[in-house]
Amino acid sequence: MTTQPSAPTVTTAPNPVLRVPPAAPAVAAAYFGASLAFHADVSDVAAALASDDTGFVVLDSRSTASWDQGHVPGAVHLPTALIAGQARQLLDPAVPVVTYCWGPGCNGATRAALALAELGYQVKEMLGGFEYWVREGFEFETWQGSERRTADPLTAPDASGDCGC
Repeated sequence: MTTQPSAPTVTTAPNPVLRVPPAAPAVAAAYFGASLAFHADVSDVAAALASDDTGFVVLDSRSTASWDQGHVPGAVHLPTALIAGQARQLLDPAVPVVTYCWGPGCNGATRAALALAELGYQVKEMLGGFEYWVREGFEFETWQGSERRTADPLTAPDASGDCGC
């Protein structure tokens, strides 16, 4: 008697989102809590800077040419390559530092944060960098004075000023 080969078993692969299952809630809480200890977003930094006492200093880790094109008002300019030699003269080790660079496609703020942490500073990275500072419509300074661009509706809250997050 001849047997027919059986049809291959078709298994439905999970969708790409769930191919790797989500972490357990406790693991996720630890991860996201840690993430907030390392990062601040542009809107939160802007809101804090608008208050009377921020409790931190903002550090622009880009080149002088980039700084001249535009920077966050009140930021300290210290390119990453100069942090080891100049941070102690420019920054109080008791004051937390928020670093930024160009934008989300650049890891310069991460490198600056690492250099500062290795020197003993408390540090966070501003997500979105200078790009999102400008895209969200916040005022910035250039070598010619202050500027502000219209907020990109894909990155900034509506007229209420509250994105709900």
